[in-house]
Amino acid sequence: MTPEAYFEKLGLALPPAPQPLGVYKPLLLDGKYCYVSGHGTVQADGSLIIGRIGQDLSPDEGKLAARQVGLAILATLKANLGSLNRVKRVIKVLGMVNCVTSFEKHPFIINGCSELFAQVWGEENGIGVRSAVGMGSLPDNIPVEIEALFELH
Repeated sequence: MTPEAYFEKLGLALPPAPQPLGVYKPLLLDGKYCYVSGHGTVQADGSLIIGRIGQDLSPDEGKLAARQVGLAILATLKANLGSLNRVKRVIKVLGMVNCVTSFEKHPFIINGCSELFAQVWGEENGIGVRSAVGMGSLPDNIPVEIEALFELH
C-alpha cells in the first residue's frame, strides 16, 4: 500500500496546514530532501493544544499532542507536495517537549509522532533518527514542537 492508502486506513483527519507565525518557510525542498520547520499542536479547527507536560497535561495527553503535531506535519507535506506518496522515508525527527524540570520521559511523548510516521510509511521507511528533548517553554505554551527531515522519491 502507498503512504496515502495507509493514512486513509488509519481514519485520521488532517488539520489545516499551519501558516508561518514568523519569518520562515514551513518546508524547504533541496534536491531529494524536504526539510520541515518546527510544527505545533494544530487541531482540526485550527486551535492549539496548550499546556506544559507534568503541570497541565499528563504524559499520555502529551503523547497525543505529539501525534497531533505529526498530523500537522503531514498536512504541510500534503499541501506543499500534493501527496504523501512523494515521501520516500523519514530521515530525522527533532521533538521538543514543554515540560516541568523534573519530567524525564521526553522520548515517550515524541513517540506519538514517530508511531504515526511508522504507520504511514511503514517501519522500514517511517522510522528515522531522532532526538527528544525537554524545553523550559515553547511558543504559545504548546506542549510539543517537532521538526523533521524527509527524503523524497
